Amino acid sequence: MTTLTSIEPATGKTFWQGEAGDPDAEIALARASWAGWAARSLAYRIETLRRFANVVRHKADAFADVIARETGKPLWEAHTEVTSVINKVDISVTAYSERTGQRRLDAPMNSRMALRHKPHGVLAVLGPYNFPAHLPNGHIVPALLAGNAVVFKPSEKTPATAEFLVECFHEAGVPEGCIRLLLGGPEEGKALAGHDGIDGLLFTGSARTGIALNRQFADRPEKILALEMGGNNPIIVWDTPDIASAAVLIVQSAFTTAGQRCTAARRLIVDQALFDPLMEELNRLLDRLIVDEPHADPAPFMGPVIDNDTADMLTESFLALTMRGGKPLRYLERPVDNLPFLKPALVDMTDAREKPDIELFGPLLQVIRKDSFEDAIVEANATRYGLSASLVSQNPKLYEQFWANIRAGIVNWNRPTNGASSSAPFGGIGWSGNHRPSASYAADYCAYPVVSNEADQARASIGIGLKDG
Repeated sequence: MTTLTSIEPATGKTFWQGEAGDPDAEIALARASWAGWAARSLAYRIETLRRFANVVRHKADAFADVIARETGKPLWEAHTEVTSVINKVDISVTAYSERTGQRRLDAPMNSRMALRHKPHGVLAVLGPYNFPAHLPNGHIVPALLAGNAVVFKPSEKTPATAEFLVECFHEAGVPEGCIRLLLGGPEEGKALAGHDGIDGLLFTGSARTGIALNRQFADRPEKILALEMGGNNPIIVWDTPDIASAAVLIVQSAFTTAGQRCTAARRLIVDQALFDPLMEELNRLLDRLIVDEPHADPAPFMGPVIDNDTADMLTESFLALTMRGGKPLRYLERPVDNLPFLKPALVDMTDAREKPDIELFGPLLQVIRKDSFEDAIVEANATRYGLSASLVSQNPKLYEQFWANIRAGIVNWNRPTNGASSSAPFGGIGWSGNHRPSASYAADYCAYPVVSNEADQARASIGIGLKDG
């Protein structure tokens, strides 16, 4: 058996240890259990999941502590994640009714047309480390609500959070066979994704992994595949007198969760005329940001990134940007050598020889100056991704132009690029997803529609094309 170890990013100490699981065994348990769960009434499943929300509510402090310690994110932010886990139940119940409920349709005389939805069966869920409870839960709750069983494989970096989440489902009365936890690393993930015993896979993570899954499922059209991947997200600042608010929105977009959000701003595109005052205000604000361990007092704005390997990679990426002609505006400082704390960094890439179209998952923001708004939009669209984009401007006409021309699934005005509502669809285009948005639209991929033409008695005749008899 392979031993897994979870390390607290903020301290470097071992937080959790356990054994990797067996994909075959977990899938077999789920396959043996899902039909009984699907046969339960929708009201029963709703009531069970509402008990799950209450279990999480009663354990909110302990749950938030686990998330904070295992990810390094501030305790206040871990609490917001727990709240999202709780709220997901009612959001999913509403979405199920609106998007996959039963309906009567127009039908010929003496018959009726019905639209209903059926669960797929056993769905695999692959979760990320940045929101190790909220994001997989965003797949799990609607999948269970629709009558599926779930095999959940979390990131190997956040197994303790996943274990806590699954225990809450079991305590609430979700059958143990219907929500299974598969711990492990990439090998277990590959075995789960390629297993004949799953009826689909719901994924949140990097574009590289998502594209590999898309290829893997290309000759399996009978299996549902929902991909929520990352973004090289732009935030444009143009024609605004409120430089202070613009700086706040930039910081919230780029550096919340230490930049470890798929919707985080990776590129700041700014009017050349606003560049100097905006950089002055932005640097003033960044000087005040507290970067510290999750439970510190005063509370930090951001904690460390997930581990030392990630911090090393981001440091190398910062150097690579400068070698391509980027001008450092604020260096990526690492205040503690053996821990993955990073301070926010800014690089002016306006005159760079190359602007790599990659998702740098951390507190590293590229800045690009432009002379026209049209050029700014062209720059914003210069990416294979298309998840989130935001405009900071007090000119409504510019927003109309921005909304009409930007390529993204989430388009915001005078709001951060991140912080999307779970009550709305969440997803992107290009390398950010495969047109199966999650959040409230998760109901769409957790059940499939079945249309029935029905009559109480068999009455039929052929009125044309018969010989006289």
